[in-house]
Amino acid sequence: MPRLSLIALCLLCLLLAAPARAAASDLVPPWGTGESQGEDLVISLATFSPGDDVPSWWGHGSLVVEDRRLGVARLYNYGMFSFDDAMLARFAMGRLEFWVGQARVDRTYGFYRAEDRDVRIQELNLTPEQRQQVAKRLADNVLPENRDYLYHHYNDNCVTRLRDMIDGATGGQLREADRAPGRMTLREHTRRYTSVNAPMSVLLDFMMNDEIDHPITRWEEAFLPDELETQVAALQLKGADGLSRPLVARSWNYYASPDRARPPAEPPAWGPWLLALGLMLGGGALGLAAWERKRGSRLARVLLGLENALLGLMLGIPGTALFVMWLVTDHTVVYRNENLFLANPLTLLAVPFGVSLMRGNPKARARLFTVWGVLTVTAVLGILLKLFPPFDQDNGRLIALILPISVGMAGAFSLDRVLARFTGTHRASADRGDTVAPLKTP
Repeated sequence: MPRLSLIALCLLCLLLAAPARAAASDLVPPWGTGESQGEDLVISLATFSPGDDVPSWWGHGSLVVEDRRLGVARLYNYGMFSFDDAMLARFAMGRLEFWVGQARVDRTYGFYRAEDRDVRIQELNLTPEQRQQVAKRLADNVLPENRDYLYHHYNDNCVTRLRDMIDGATGGQLREADRAPGRMTLREHTRRYTSVNAPMSVLLDFMMNDEIDHPITRWEEAFLPDELETQVAALQLKGADGLSRPLVARSWNYYASPDRARPPAEPPAWGPWLLALGLMLGGGALGLAAWERKRGSRLARVLLGLENALLGLMLGIPGTALFVMWLVTDHTVVYRNENLFLANPLTLLAVPFGVSLMRGNPKARARLFTVWGVLTVTAVLGILLKLFPPFDQDNGRLIALILPISVGMAGAFSLDRVLARFTGTHRASADRGDTVAPLKTP
């Protein structure tokens, strides 16, 4: 289970990554040696739609250089990485390295077509000098001494590298045009792209702090391939003569999937559904406690202990991972996460105490009441702190899910005390004999 959780959390750092499935060529292309002329070069932006496996949910992009006179073409992919144990270790510390590789254009397009993913091409309307500049930079970047970079899922990834390359060729005109406010925050973009898998989407939402909740510009939105494609299509370049021309000379679809849908335009409205789930789980704990109290049911006690153990795992593992990553890693996107008020290492104690309750240990109830009671108090504290500007994390959906669970659990284990106060009875070794004895009075 811990390994499964680590792999799941690893997805936080694999946003926008494209597996290194295309073999890089060792040959230096003619634009790298100075043999190509700018008039013969064509620079294109290739955008690939999202796929089915998690790293490909975000889509992908590459730059293509073609020398039509010499009949040579290369595709440059900044999303190369090795998925192995060493990569998991580097991810765990927030130091994952990616690199840029070059590959044959036809083979790469064929790969994405075989995966039934759109392949959309935009030929850039650059001057011969600008084309030569981009081609030479790409040829230099792919050299072994230049190819590696420290990956960041929002600020420095396989698409932002393309954005920066195009911006440099246009003399900063792309960035200037992208100073306008973005359509939504980084979290909202993340949620709409991960909506294809609700549990993973909620997990990623839980793991990330308010660093991705601040207003952003269109420039920052271009960490996504589709966003960069849209911005490139809209840009009008100003030439030295003062006249404007579109950045895209022509565009076409190499392949358009007949079945695959585009990512949703807005993030899903899951708040009410998560609240309903939280109320169901918290209310279920109250119901099991009442059933056990009324009927003396051993089955109800076992089910209540099982629910505690399972929820302790489901909430405690991410909460503990979040706490550890804050303390010892370079994952700034998880630092000072307000979701630690909702779930943290304390939540894991519900696992052994829940098992203990299933086995009939009379002390388990008091211990579980303490665990869930403290979590309820910290959750309420987290909500109250939102009155102050520093506590501005967009985690209302997580509060709606987790707070009712903590309240329901704490209420389930305080039920005996409440009923004893109003009925004059108490549980006397109920976990051993499943009976309720009258409260003795002097």
